[in-house]
Amino acid sequence: MLRRLVVTALATTATAALAASPTASAAPLPLPPLPLLDGGGSSSHDHLTVTVAHNGETDGTYVLECHPAGGNHPQILQACDRLDRLTTGDKDPFAPVPPGAPCSMIDGGRPTARVTGTWAGRPVDATYNRHNGCEIKRWNVFVPVLPGAR
Repeated sequence: MLRRLVVTALATTATAALAASPTASAAPLPLPPLPLLDGGGSSSHDHLTVTVAHNGETDGTYVLECHPAGGNHPQILQACDRLDRLTTGDKDPFAPVPPGAPCSMIDGGRPTARVTGTWAGRPVDATYNRHNGCEIKRWNVFVPVLPGAR
């Protein structure tokens, strides 16, 4: 969304400037290509590899590409939308549970996941499990990025 606003604003400004120019009758100079901006304001292609294990029939490795959408992830558009909503301000959507956080000792089973790649111009290498209440919550926040999460 931000990318569209920036590109539209720049194109509108450039068109208005050319129209107001005293040399408007001359052929306009070509504009340089505009970078596509992600939420972090840098030019990048968001590409993640999501590997899920011990979660039954959804075990496997999935490629998730956003901006533009692609890959073999079973819910590409929903996963990209979820990540876009989690990426606000300086928040790191892949941040681990803070050390010393009070977590309930609920065991959510054996499922594990690892997400690697690039998101918003930053490298990603995050692991997920369901070993306590904090990790279960962190996992659930990432549904549907983590395919078939229970």
